[in-house]
Amino acid sequence: MSDSIKPSATEQAPTEVGNIGIAEDLARADLYGLLAALYLKAPEQEFLDLITASAPQEQSLSEVSPLLGVWLNLISAARDSTASDWNAEYASEFMGVGRPNLFLNSSFYLAGHLNEKPLVEVRRALAEFGLESSEDVTETEDHVSALFEVMRYLIAGDDVEISNLTNQRVFFNDHIRPWYDDFCDAIEANPETHLYRPVAALTREFLAVEGQAFDMM
Repeated sequence: MSDSIKPSATEQAPTEVGNIGIAEDLARADLYGLLAALYLKAPEQEFLDLITASAPQEQSLSEVSPLLGVWLNLISAARDSTASDWNAEYASEFMGVGRPNLFLNSSFYLAGHLNEKPLVEVRRALAEFGLESSEDVTETEDHVSALFEVMRYLIAGDDVEISNLTNQRVFFNDHIRPWYDDFCDAIEANPETHLYRPVAALTREFLAVEGQAFDMM
């Protein structure tokens, strides 16, 4: 998992997600963490092997939900590629020389430029939660991996004053929901993106489920 966001010195660190007692929340936190890691940098081979090893048994696939379907597509992509393939695509599409082909920051999709008002609003929300960027991370707080790490903390943290459903819903609706469709559209429409298309499809389907759940609260 990536560690782009951490509690400030005045906040208690989150527990490991494996200690969370509710299976559904554990799965949600894990998925946010997995997506954060994939968007922060290209996965290493060990990470791809873990994704491949998560394939369910065939007898459990009698009914495939949309979320499971896109997860299976990601497993196939991980199985049929190497870490060098992912690194090449990430470098060429998300980094590039000068302007990248694809942006990973909410400010670009919400304001048309980097380091705009959406970044300021994310930083204000993090300050209210007592969170801050890790010192060794160069990405700004509106990077998709940072936003997903915040959600993971709001699910898996052990301070119930911060890590609770109300804060999850507010942060999701304010800082993720308004732009994730445009973000996923950009990845899927880019002709040079192949390995990250199933990542975008998983992102879209998972966040759609999240939005539906928050709407029912």
